[in-house]
Amino acid sequence: MTAPSIANTDQRVVIIDTGCANVSSVRFAIERLGYQVQISKDPQVVLAADKLFLPGVGTASEAMHNLEQRDLIALVKQVTKPLLGICLGMQLLGKQSQEHGQNGSELVPCLGLCDAMVEKINAPELPLPHMGWNTITAQVNHPLFNNIPAGSYFYFVHSYAMPVFDHRDSQGGATIATTEYGQPFTAAVQNGNFYGVQFHPERSSKAGAQLIKNFLEL
Repeated sequence: MTAPSIANTDQRVVIIDTGCANVSSVRFAIERLGYQVQISKDPQVVLAADKLFLPGVGTASEAMHNLEQRDLIALVKQVTKPLLGICLGMQLLGKQSQEHGQNGSELVPCLGLCDAMVEKINAPELPLPHMGWNTITAQVNHPLFNNIPAGSYFYFVHSYAMPVFDHRDSQGGATIATTEYGQPFTAAVQNGNFYGVQFHPERSSKAGAQLIKNFLEL
């Protein structure tokens, strides 16, 4: 029998301080699992972290402006340890976003860490934003979804999403979980050490807590 894994709660866990996210719920979710967590935009702190979180709220244009103002764009791209983007934080991992906010209509350049666009959800018969509980279909045996039963519900609030994609052959990453809302979209993504989830695990009850735990134990 395989011995159960023991969480390494001495890891350096950092929430990147983007200035555009309410990070308290993410921080509390991590702390409930027994981990200490720091909120920082200091390059030394960020690059020394064992696990990182990139949350986001608002629009892609505002978020990328904040990252630029805080000198975080190049810094995030230097991260070599596992990083989890949450909601808008996941979308920022893509190439470009259609979510330009109230000013202008150009595509918003994002971090380019996944080879995917972020597009407005095409669900004309359904209300936007896609808000509330929905199920996901995860890649079999992916460690991010260990011990999360099939059909588990997660909490979503968004109007934009990455389409389902797989560019692993060109090192551009791939969808690792999908959700249906009018049509399938990417619910979780991975490219190397960069992970993202479109839902809010910190607001997704036991399944969300398990996902955060899985990420911290990668």
